[in-house]
Amino acid sequence: MNRRQLLVGFAALSTSAKLIPAIAAPRLPSQISPLSRPDGMDEQSWQWLKKAQALTPALHHHLQPMTGSVTMKANADGRYGYKVQKDLTPQQVAQTVLQSGDSIILDFGNHYTGYLSFDLGWQGKSADAPARLHLTFGEIPDDVAEPLYPYNGWISPSWLPDEVVNVDFLPTQFRVPRRHAFRFVKIEVIATSNNFGILLKQASVDGVSSAGPDSLKPQQYPSAEWERLDAVSMRTLSECMQTTFEDGPRRDQRLWLGDLYLQAMTNHVSFRHHDLVKRCLYLFAALRDPRGYVSACVYEKPVPRIGEAFLLDYALLFGVTLHDYVFTNRDYALLVELFPVAEQQLQLALRQVDSAGLFHLPADIKYFIDWKKELDKTAAMHGVVMFSLSRMSRMARALNQPEKSERWETLRATMADAARQHFWDENQEYFVSGADKQISWASQAWLGLAGIVPAAKAKNALMRVMKEPGAIGPTTPYLYHYMVDALVHNDGVTEAKQLILDYWGEMLNLGADTFWECFNPREPGISPYGGKQINSYCHAWSCTPGYFIRTNFKPTL
Repeated sequence: MNRRQLLVGFAALSTSAKLIPAIAAPRLPSQISPLSRPDGMDEQSWQWLKKAQALTPALHHHLQPMTGSVTMKANADGRYGYKVQKDLTPQQVAQTVLQSGDSIILDFGNHYTGYLSFDLGWQGKSADAPARLHLTFGEIPDDVAEPLYPYNGWISPSWLPDEVVNVDFLPTQFRVPRRHAFRFVKIEVIATSNNFGILLKQASVDGVSSAGPDSLKPQQYPSAEWERLDAVSMRTLSECMQTTFEDGPRRDQRLWLGDLYLQAMTNHVSFRHHDLVKRCLYLFAALRDPRGYVSACVYEKPVPRIGEAFLLDYALLFGVTLHDYVFTNRDYALLVELFPVAEQQLQLALRQVDSAGLFHLPADIKYFIDWKKELDKTAAMHGVVMFSLSRMSRMARALNQPEKSERWETLRATMADAARQHFWDENQEYFVSGADKQISWASQAWLGLAGIVPAAKAKNALMRVMKEPGAIGPTTPYLYHYMVDALVHNDGVTEAKQLILDYWGEMLNLGADTFWECFNPREPGISPYGGKQINSYCHAWSCTPGYFIRTNFKPTL
């Protein structure tokens, strides 16, 4: 079966799309149903949920017309990806008749999260049949230069960014009802009739975001590359800022705690949409499981509900995110409200710390750290707990709970001693993890942030591990962020800057308009999901170069 036969067969399963004028999306967030109290929800959680809904932001709209059509050419030098070549102007596109089997790739000039619309006309004897179109939305050139199918990943193919639509009557204005995240749109004409072809005009995207103006944009940058790194960081963040901080506007379109922490810190030095951070904290606090634990993600549509995953390292970041929000905004009322939730997550982790201060990975609880099956996460999780303890201790002091703060500081010191004894290998001058004494970037990053050894030793381990052949490296920008942060905290600012240039800068070299969910410079097409078609190429946890740029690489608590 060839590609066209496959598409025709697939299209037979689709329903005809309603033809509606290309009007702007509602100014208030759509697809959120009226709020009602979930069964079994306690009064406190219900009050938090109502506060979260009251903070639902309106979306800003930007109508962006297409810049024309393009073609994709594989990089001749053997490098990953494709070169985007301009083809037709918008006026030339409007004069191009597309017959059955033809295709065209439209370019909108940058990444947008929103709604595609276009005018569809016809030319020929008679528009005597529907026009059946296959639309593929591309965040990067690969999405539209290579076929989406066959797809063999383990995440549902319903996330793949394509649509088959039947347009019954021409001419018409057509608006794709689903929100997509894209720069490019490939339009394939699956079928018309022999009597006509279609004309495509006035293609535009109604881009939506709750970000608002970037009020803290630097006046100058060290170089054009650093300016571009900052701009793409902010584009990545703003595209993910919808009615919550989404992890990715293409996939998963939901609120994840690990992403929220990094988004919130970058938001504090850019858009300063503090109410959106507050809304997300309320959602996590309201939507806990029956034991009181914060889930790794929550859904907001059609009604807010708890996610199905619990990750211990993410749960600990609830308190860290609360800490940063409170001390950025001096919102001590929120601290009073939500500190007990943060403390509950910490107490869960402290159950795994023995009397000698050593953290043990629980068998019945999951944790993330990074997408890496072979990664031993014991040492890194020890560091995450210490990272949380320092922030929780400061919040306890702010609440005039000195005994609790001192107890946590004492425990943190005990855990530091345990880490030096069990994880620091003096002979190799690395942090090691697990029975096999595994060397990884994650262990160096998280225990480097914990201040276990003097800064010079930690910096040396961080620098050497990046060149260590047997070391387990990162898959995602999420772990790269903590590597950069650990370097900053251990007198390695120059090296932290170089790591950003080498990693995020390479994404720019490959044409990124927004930063990606996963990226390995040695294996650019890698996917933790079994197929790169499902990857997100605008992903929240990759936005933090802008944070480091705007804080001038200064260490925080």
